[in-house]
Amino acid sequence: MLSTTTATVGVTSTTTDIDKIIQVLKVLKLLNERLMGAEGTKMDEDFLKMEKSVAVIHSLLVELLSRTTEFLQPNPADRAKLSMLNTMSRIRGQGKSVGYPQTEGMLGDCMLHYGQELGAASEFGGALSGVGEALQQVAQARDTLDINVKHSFIDPLQDLHNTELKEIRYQLKKLNGRRLDFDYKRRRRGKVPAEEVRQAWDKFITSKELAERSMFILLQNDVDQLSRLAALVAALLDFHRNTHRILLGLHGNLQARLTAASNRPERRFRPKRIRIRSEHNGSIGFYHQPAVTSTVSSGEQFTALPSRPGSPISCYGVSRPADSKLVLDQPCCRALYSFHPNHEGELDFSEGDVIILTNQVDANWYEGTLGGRSGLFPVSYVDVLVPLPLP
Repeated sequence: MLSTTTATVGVTSTTTDIDKIIQVLKVLKLLNERLMGAEGTKMDEDFLKMEKSVAVIHSLLVELLSRTTEFLQPNPADRAKLSMLNTMSRIRGQGKSVGYPQTEGMLGDCMLHYGQELGAASEFGGALSGVGEALQQVAQARDTLDINVKHSFIDPLQDLHNTELKEIRYQLKKLNGRRLDFDYKRRRRGKVPAEEVRQAWDKFITSKELAERSMFILLQNDVDQLSRLAALVAALLDFHRNTHRILLGLHGNLQARLTAASNRPERRFRPKRIRIRSEHNGSIGFYHQPAVTSTVSSGEQFTALPSRPGSPISCYGVSRPADSKLVLDQPCCRALYSFHPNHEGELDFSEGDVIILTNQVDANWYEGTLGGRSGLFPVSYVDVLVPLPLP
């Protein structure tokens, strides 16, 4: 076993040495040609055109494969992570590969999460969930696009680059080496046997014909290249059709929600009243507006306080019966700010006063009474506790 391994290593080492020697000879022949100013064997015009076209196709494939991958998977960090995870999956024997994290899917997950947090009772939450589900569908459509483009466009072009084009480049490289060998021996005619010159010429012509035939087949095979390009466009078209269908349905759903929300009666904020038990032998400390008293069926007195956070008022115990009648039995409002009239007929009041409403003149002015005085006052200065009856 040891002797076999040693022999294999020796053969490999010998082959490597021969390749190095051949490369050195080629370099020396090329250097000799340049230094002596000798003109080498020229290729015909058609051959040179094909060689140039092949060079363009090689550059095209290298950049096109890279750009297409960037188009499908724009984030280089995610691409690197995806490649590493898929490699690990193959090493572990796991058949299922990890998919690229699509931006539409990540945005959809975010919207769906917070839509569920807001709950079904929230119109905005329901709309968020709908948009999130639609974006997840778009992400699935983009995953399908990735798969289709890879199978119908990227893989065939990669195969073309790794097989036909690689073989042509190898043949051209070999052809150039045989051309140098032939030119070198031809210039040393007389010192080199004629048979060697003839053999060098035959090898050169054989390599030229092989390279020329391979380039011709590649450049004439437009049908395959066009079919791959058409497959790319078809995959993009399917993706955009699916995306258009998904977003069109989503747009219709959002318009329906918007219409329903616009036609829904406007809800007006009305502060809730806080009821606390009154004690006859003392007062209970609360931050609130001046209180009004209500009596329940058991005969116990309760203080009804309209809540308004952030407005510390003195503590109150049992309220006056007149206040109870004022708040509970008549339309009234509470002054949010002090108002001092600038014109005759307007009602003067201070912040926290409870005003009896008698009429709403228009959208901006109420009419009411306070302490035996009547007058007009701005709607924006008060908070309605008991609204006026509908006309």
